[in-house]
Amino acid sequence: MESQPRPSVAWPIVFAIVAVIVVLTAAGLFIFQSVRAIPGDVVEGGLKVAGRLRELAGAFREGTVETSFFSYATRVSGSNFLQIASLQQTEVYTRQDKTSVLWGQLALPEVVVAATAPVEYTYYVDLDETWEFRLQDQVLWVDAPSIRFNTPAIDVSELHFEVRTSSLLRDEAAVIEQLRVGLTELSKQRAAEHVDLIRETARRRTEVFVRTWLAGTFEDAARYRVEVTFDDELIETEADKPRRRG
Repeated sequence: MESQPRPSVAWPIVFAIVAVIVVLTAAGLFIFQSVRAIPGDVVEGGLKVAGRLRELAGAFREGTVETSFFSYATRVSGSNFLQIASLQQTEVYTRQDKTSVLWGQLALPEVVVAATAPVEYTYYVDLDETWEFRLQDQVLWVDAPSIRFNTPAIDVSELHFEVRTSSLLRDEAAVIEQLRVGLTELSKQRAAEHVDLIRETARRRTEVFVRTWLAGTFEDAARYRVEVTFDDELIETEADKPRRRG
């Protein structure tokens, strides 16, 4: 009696392999169709963001930072002067007048007069002067021009003169007039003396101004810190990195 042929065990394995291939093919088609279904503007937007992540660093390499800053600053400030600080002070200016007669042989009594008035000082940096920008270790170093000032505004309505040391032998009115004529120059000297009083206020305002410009111009500006040093306080270090004097 002939024996019946035994069913082959290879067919289930073949069917399993074919099923796996079919599943993988279907999954691949689904992923391909899903990717194709992503809106084009989303992909394009992502590419734009990725392409501009290093925009600020690229602008430094291309040398466009100074041009962009100057254009922004003149548009916002409305002039080539960027006002960065103001100071109101009640000032007292004095004049000591000494003279002699008889070819210097006889000294006349000294006359001292004083002028008191409120004065407003306005400080600025000149955009036409040299501004330097250096990007290093997530810090934007700004070398700004020296702090300058406008002619001080003396409130003449509150201007008062007094004679502190008088003499019957001297013309005190003439000494007062000499003081009056020299008030403008005296106020400029006082404005220069007050620069250190407003320096940190001027620095903070300049830094805020630069950060505002960065934020409106470069998308990755928030990654960087701004440090401002004015030209009159720069010193050189071994690393050629600006530091503040004092």
